[in-house]
Amino acid sequence: MEDNREKRKDFIRNIIDIDISSNKNNGKVETRFPPEPNGYLHIGHAKAICLNFGIAEEYKRGECHLRFDDTNPEKEEVEYIESIKEDVKWLGFDWGKHLYFASDYFNKFYEYAIELIKNGKAYICNLSPDEIKEYRGTPTEPGKNSPYRDRTVEENLELFERMKKGEFKEGECVLRAKIDMAHPNINMRDPALYRIKHVSHHRTGDKWCIYPMYDFAHCISDAVEGITHSICTLEFEDHRPLYDWILDNISIGCHPQQIEFARLELTYTILSKRKLLQLVQEGHVSGWDDPRMPTLSGIRRRGYTPGAVRNFCDRIGVAKTNSTVDVALLEYFVREALNFAAPRVMAVLRPVKIIIDNYPEGKTEYFDAENNPEDKSSGTRKISFSREIYIEQEDFREDPPKKYFRLAPGREVRLKHAYIIKCEKAIKDEKTGEIKELHCTYDPETLSGMPKAERKVKGTLHWVSVKHSIDAEVRLYDRLFMKDNPEDTQEGKDFRSNLNPNSLEVLKSCKIEPGLEKLKPGDTFQFLRQGYFCVDSDTTDNKLIFNRTISLRDTWAKIEKTGK
Repeated sequence: MEDNREKRKDFIRNIIDIDISSNKNNGKVETRFPPEPNGYLHIGHAKAICLNFGIAEEYKRGECHLRFDDTNPEKEEVEYIESIKEDVKWLGFDWGKHLYFASDYFNKFYEYAIELIKNGKAYICNLSPDEIKEYRGTPTEPGKNSPYRDRTVEENLELFERMKKGEFKEGECVLRAKIDMAHPNINMRDPALYRIKHVSHHRTGDKWCIYPMYDFAHCISDAVEGITHSICTLEFEDHRPLYDWILDNISIGCHPQQIEFARLELTYTILSKRKLLQLVQEGHVSGWDDPRMPTLSGIRRRGYTPGAVRNFCDRIGVAKTNSTVDVALLEYFVREALNFAAPRVMAVLRPVKIIIDNYPEGKTEYFDAENNPEDKSSGTRKISFSREIYIEQEDFREDPPKKYFRLAPGREVRLKHAYIIKCEKAIKDEKTGEIKELHCTYDPETLSGMPKAERKVKGTLHWVSVKHSIDAEVRLYDRLFMKDNPEDTQEGKDFRSNLNPNSLEVLKSCKIEPGLEKLKPGDTFQFLRQGYFCVDSDTTDNKLIFNRTISLRDTWAKIEKTGK
């Protein structure tokens, strides 16, 4: 354990090590992951999950809580709660007995609010939301006191009780902390602690019509649970004085330490739940788990592995300064994980038929192929070969350009695990001019172990036997946005103007080698020369559907694109 901690040392772990060495918190380490159940988790949350749960795993007396910050019932749904649980477990973490909800503490929040009122530290304000904003001032100009700031304790208690009973409309009044309207930190200028919301809560029903603000509920929840290190992202750094002020001014026996770190930002990616919800609601994607989405459910459906995500989060580390990580780094770890784990199969996505004229009709041969060359323990499989096979349309050119080593009239190529074939002629459709089928001949002495097996040809193609192939739909996913910074837009436009119109291509006539009929969603494969694919959740007994997780590097595509 010690070696692992030294290997991944960062400023947060340094703080924890110092606290343990001084026996602060009696040597205990208690962290938490506190998501709001108002959307699905995304890859940015994975960094926070790995950090909080990872720290708890590394220290002998460590625990990590999963706590849902369910203080805004308008936007919260049970669906989001269940998806968050699934995501945390998918990443390989377990909260054990430490599953909590901020709503568990509604009575405590209310009691501490009463305590602040009684001590002259909070008051009921009847300014409208716009007036409160106007009174707050600016970062360079102090705010001014609310005309309701000097209400008596008795009046504030009475009004707060009436708020609780539902006697006021939403926005008619709020409970505010009485701190300092001239404070240089705007968050300390009499922030709101409670607001009115006549909305039913998914756990407490209609018991409450007043709900605590995040800053008030969060620090108290941490303290009630005995959290020692409250780790959050940098945008909460300016909120830390309020976090401390609240805990210093109520009679609670625990005061967690808030520590901020830089959140994850990725190129070609939006990591705002509000904007991701907009994409879902407007139909730009099929849902929160659309494989183009950066949500954990989306990348899971696309075929990313939890190990790849954890390795990525470990690699980028923890810093105090915001920066943007190239999404190619995440893709590197996905390829690395799948290269070892994914079995190899042959699949033809855009098929064209080859007829091998000199191969015996009705004959079938079976060749051995490694399931995964990277994992020698994975064994081998049998591949069926017959007179008619499919190859990729792009693997044949009538007029091949320079450096094109695939099939062309009069040229030879090797079929993966099989024979060398030579193209004799191409048959075209009379109306469209498209290639209908290719006629080839084979050299029966070019199979492994035969006299001409080592004869050199420059191209090797994957293929599938027509007679034995199975049908499949393949969904080719690409990046959802065209720009590395999707927020970089022309005047009058927003991030949606940078959506990639070619982020999804659906191929419905794909041919796959046999043996893949009985699969379950999430099973991953490498389609030779194509990329990594996984079985989609839309798959049925009658329809096999694959998602492209990520492509392989294609040198020829780069050459052709650049024209070199």
